[in-house]
Amino acid sequence: MNRRMVKIALSTLACVVGLAAILVADGGQIVTQTDGVFAHVLLLSVDGLHASDLAGFVATHPTSALAQLSATGRTYTNASATKPSDSFPGMLAMVTGGTPRSTGVYYDDGYDRLLAPSTALPAPDPICVPGAHVVWKQNLDVLPFSFTTTIDPLKLPLDPAADGCIARVFPHRFPRVNNVFELVKAAGGRTAWSDKHPSYEFLNGPSGTGLDDLYAPEITAASGVATTNSFALTMAYDDMKVAAIVNEINGFDHTGTTVVGTPAVFGMNFQAVSVGQKLKAEQLLTAPLLVGGYVKNLDGTLTPSSGLQATLDHTDQSIGLMVDALRAQGLLGSTLIIISAKHGNSPMDPSTLVRVDPARVDPLTPGPDSIADVVQSVQPGLLAQLSADTGPLIWLRDASRTVDVVTALKAAGTSVTGIDPNAPGQGVLWGADLAALYADPLTDSRVPDIILIPVAGTVYTTSKTKIADHGGFGDDDVNVALLISSPSLATPRTTITDPVETRQIACTILHALGMGCIGLESEQIEPSTFLQKKDGKK
Repeated sequence: MNRRMVKIALSTLACVVGLAAILVADGGQIVTQTDGVFAHVLLLSVDGLHASDLAGFVATHPTSALAQLSATGRTYTNASATKPSDSFPGMLAMVTGGTPRSTGVYYDDGYDRLLAPSTALPAPDPICVPGAHVVWKQNLDVLPFSFTTTIDPLKLPLDPAADGCIARVFPHRFPRVNNVFELVKAAGGRTAWSDKHPSYEFLNGPSGTGLDDLYAPEITAASGVATTNSFALTMAYDDMKVAAIVNEINGFDHTGTTVVGTPAVFGMNFQAVSVGQKLKAEQLLTAPLLVGGYVKNLDGTLTPSSGLQATLDHTDQSIGLMVDALRAQGLLGSTLIIISAKHGNSPMDPSTLVRVDPARVDPLTPGPDSIADVVQSVQPGLLAQLSADTGPLIWLRDASRTVDVVTALKAAGTSVTGIDPNAPGQGVLWGADLAALYADPLTDSRVPDIILIPVAGTVYTTSKTKIADHGGFGDDDVNVALLISSPSLATPRTTITDPVETRQIACTILHALGMGCIGLESEQIEPSTFLQKKDGKK
């Protein structure tokens, strides 16, 4: 064994010993884990991957990496992502154990009534007025539309309550509860993550120190065609992050240049499948002409289109590279692999797609023409923020007008709002019902005043190339894939049909590493548990 491999082995051993030495009590009882304690957890979010996508792929690709992992794993067919089903709350659920109720994060494009916009001037200037559109996406990059990994602080919102409105709110300060990266790192384990925007710095958690290694190249980089307008470019983008994970499996940092030891908990998101579901057709002229979404067969079943199938195949091959690297390093048996998705995408059935413009204003048409227009018709300037992909979130500047807005939205018509207020399970979520699910917008600065639950198949967009999106409460948005796998599991090749939530992944990670879940702050607000091993059992 050469000196470099000795360093890697010692580093990994130190991590395992450090974690094993700090088994913690959960509810007064020492945690027991019949599967044994793992040295590593590899978490993979295949964004957009539905439970049915995973089942269909495994059935038709019996020699694939996903099929092999299913053979030594537990597949949860009734797993639910967060509502709203967005990347930011979806990722937080997996690592904090909390929904927006405890994390305070509803969307990557939201609003906070207590923060001030990035352009506000320091107090006592009257421009520093609370109420800020908070966006945790590509807009924060130092160099937009390049593979940058750096945030421009001047684009961050300001905190009027801190130092006279001069304190910038970095992404990690936004979530209200801690995460597994912070807990594992405090226990002596190394942590790493790779994702699609530099704003995923938010995974450092409120402490700001949760990640030892973050690799987050901006996905919206463009060279003639934006990455997410191309299946080929998105797959190539994912390849950069896959290389980072393989480097980490091999005991290096994400660059492959520094020996640091394989992390105790690490992982990445895949973006290609989501693009395969959302993009109508390949936009890069030099790439194969593929189409996205699903094909509805004569018998009513759905199968992946050529573009979606290509992204599924490519993602599976990438996961296979990671499994091979774990096996080569002798780590496969001591690593728990968790595969899920931050969100699904809807609609899956292409015949149900209806595009609605949420912000259209047509002065030649009598009456309000869009959701934004409906709100503004109640009171000019009333709309503080509208985030609308498949489940519109509405923040108002004057909460006393909420009833009036709800009344106007219900009267506006489905073609304007995308909702049918008379249909079961659709319409408007507000008031006591909204507060019971999350919190009261009158006392919580983050909660939307109104959430719309539209007709299935509605996508709020003006883009003719977009055929699906996420953000809503429907099954296509929230019924995501969930698979945990290891040759060391006590009960492999198991299918669990009981309802579970992706937020249970956080507790499962900690249990796998020999730790309890009591350290998760979300547990104080909305308790959870680790993923059960069989139907009807914990």
